[in-house]
Amino acid sequence: MDFFPQHHFNICVRRYHGNYHTHSFSCHDQFLCMAFAQLTFKESLRDIVTCLRAVRPKLYHAGIRGNISKSTLADANEKRPWRIYADFAQLLIHRARQLYAGESFGVELQHTAYALDSTTIDLCLSLFPWAQFRRHKSAVKIHTLMDLKGSIPCFVSITGGAVHDVNVLDDIVIEPGAFYIMDRAYIDFARLFNFTQSLAFFVTRAKSNLDFTRTSYRLVDKSTGLRCDQTIVLKGPLTSKDYPVALRRISFYDVENNKKLIFLTNNFTLDALTIAMLYKCRWQIELFFKWLKQHLHIKAFFGTSENAVKTQIWIAVSVYVLIAIIKKELKIQRSLSEILQILSIMLFEKVLIKEALMEYDTKTENFQNHNQLLLFKL
Repeated sequence: MDFFPQHHFNICVRRYHGNYHTHSFSCHDQFLCMAFAQLTFKESLRDIVTCLRAVRPKLYHAGIRGNISKSTLADANEKRPWRIYADFAQLLIHRARQLYAGESFGVELQHTAYALDSTTIDLCLSLFPWAQFRRHKSAVKIHTLMDLKGSIPCFVSITGGAVHDVNVLDDIVIEPGAFYIMDRAYIDFARLFNFTQSLAFFVTRAKSNLDFTRTSYRLVDKSTGLRCDQTIVLKGPLTSKDYPVALRRISFYDVENNKKLIFLTNNFTLDALTIAMLYKCRWQIELFFKWLKQHLHIKAFFGTSENAVKTQIWIAVSVYVLIAIIKKELKIQRSLSEILQILSIMLFEKVLIKEALMEYDTKTENFQNHNQLLLFKL
């Protein structure tokens, strides 16, 4: 909790009157209980309450002041605004991005590079009717814009599964000079033209039915996997109006996967191979989603309302970013998953967190135990 910005959290709580008519279980208590569930892989509210009550003498020192019960925690998740934890997560994200500003992500680039994608979490239709996705299924989508430096999510939007990915482009504040890397689900030329007008760059993959005319081309080194580097204009009756200026079309052959990839971008200054490598870095957001689903509790939920689901997801994002902050500030060499595993068994131990997360040399080659008797006498 030394890394928990209490003052900023209290500002978020007051902004939405989170502790209004609250006597014994504050928003801070709720956050700590839900963070405990994320760090220790608890499966239900009953598990959370049972484990926390077992260490009751240590709760006060951990920052939990209120009385913990299953109904109280369930009511807090149902009724207290999820925007409290969304705003708090954004504060942590701002802090983490400052710490990871000097990180490298595999491509030498002066500008900021973002990866945009979404992941879907399947739900039961009878329990989550507000998030209906198919005829017999519900789902929620976590739309994420991730800074490739440090793999920090800087924009997160939680919607029902029926919301198409491309709609999230309307909610993103476009940063001039930045690169936005996305897959074919985000191809909407009217929206992509907004990036060009905002002096930002995008890199995406072209669809197979793209109607265009080539206006010029540049020579490429085919030994690198490049096949062509063209300047094109769209020829379709609608797309030519939505995107009336030139685009850059790059063809690249991926030898490892035996696959031909066609990229579209509005950047004409970087070399073609760098554009292809930028798109390859988009895989980091897939690894981020995989990490969240494997190491945090977001595939099953402690409540069924929209508020409870969003509260749990935003607290999970806050825990991820808080661990990333601890890793950077303490200069710990372990991976985030290793840190999470260690914290899961040492949350209430009276030991400095840096000592708990340090890697010790366990080699004992020169160790001799003189008390050990010989099995055979020579």
